[in-house]
Amino acid sequence: MTTAASLADWLSRLESLNINSIDLGLNRVAQVKDAMGLTPPCPVITVAGTNGKGSVVAMLSTILHAAGYRVGTFTSPHLLAYNERVAIDLQPASDDLLIAGFAAVETGRGDTRLTYFEFSALAAMYTFLAAKVDVIVLEVGLGGRLDAVNAFDPACAVVVSVDLDHLDWLGSNREAIGREKAGVFRTGVPAICADSRPPRSVIEYAQQIGAPLWCIGQDFGYSKHDDSPQWNFWLGDTRRSALPIPALRGGYQLANASAALAALEAVRQQLPVGMGDIRRGLLDVEWPGRFQVLPGRPVVVLDVAHNPHAARALAGNTLSLGFAEHRYAVFSILGDKDADAVIAAMLEHVDTWLIAPVDSPRALPLDVLAAKLAEHGARDVRQLASVAQAWQLATSQASENDRITVFGSFYTVAEVMKARAAEKAAQRR
Repeated sequence: MTTAASLADWLSRLESLNINSIDLGLNRVAQVKDAMGLTPPCPVITVAGTNGKGSVVAMLSTILHAAGYRVGTFTSPHLLAYNERVAIDLQPASDDLLIAGFAAVETGRGDTRLTYFEFSALAAMYTFLAAKVDVIVLEVGLGGRLDAVNAFDPACAVVVSVDLDHLDWLGSNREAIGREKAGVFRTGVPAICADSRPPRSVIEYAQQIGAPLWCIGQDFGYSKHDDSPQWNFWLGDTRRSALPIPALRGGYQLANASAALAALEAVRQQLPVGMGDIRRGLLDVEWPGRFQVLPGRPVVVLDVAHNPHAARALAGNTLSLGFAEHRYAVFSILGDKDADAVIAAMLEHVDTWLIAPVDSPRALPLDVLAAKLAEHGARDVRQLASVAQAWQLATSQASENDRITVFGSFYTVAEVMKARAAEKAAQRR
């Protein structure tokens, strides 16, 4: 690879790397990390999980930022721009910073071949160290044990949830998947598990390596009265009361917030935060595309739910939105996901399915998706040439008392976001 002049050029080159897009293992990334001297001098918090890890990362980063710390945050995938993956003080890194990071990795890797994600993780770490951040929050991309971010030792490791996804890579059951995710734990380092039914493999691995494990409902948790606008967090004898409901919507967000607060308790000697910081962080946190309810009418929900666990959560949260006269879904999903289970979870919450292929070679073919919907008994299914066209049809037909839910993949939500941005731009002209 030669030096690239722009971020777009770099990304194009990374996408064309002659190596499997997913090639789990830490040998290559650890080799380059050591060659580049990428050993963080500040605390690292690593967050894994089938679902919810992005929300926990967002809450941690926002609370720590409110406390005055300089925060580096690495997440994936992005919705609209690659820069979203690498944030400093909650702001996407500039093109220049990312280019410098990519160039440094290119120089440091020598003959070592890296995947797109490995290259990205190393460049992100270089960017954080160059920016002299006070804390780094890393979201695991896939699994945990062999994911590139696991090359960096954490001061606290979190497993938010364990469910079925990426079965070809992580295993076909929760025990196998749990073992992979627990791979982010370290001997003597606090480990947080926010899954209410943790697989035995998570508990046993923590015991095996000597990682102090805190499980939700047993070692920490939350309480809330149904009619209260506030909630309480507990961890052992520690209590944090009268906390505001997180700005992120969804019934599962209190469990996610509890995981974030447990992690902060684990690192409080290095990164103390006050009650005011926690309150501000919970109120200010943003994480687009995760049960994001847009203002106005008709009600529009954007959710990247793309596996059975996330689809069930979306279905449950949809009930909180109340009655809708007609319910539209703009839906598309990738071919390596459990489309049948996702459809089954949302079937009773959709009247009209507007389906279209996403712009990805991994997209489930439209005829296959239509056939699956028919098998599940969906009566009103309409096929469109693009997600943007599906969105336009939904908005043209929906009345103010209807609801439009956009879900199925990051690609689906991103394409609707782009379509909405184009509509707003056209209105301004």
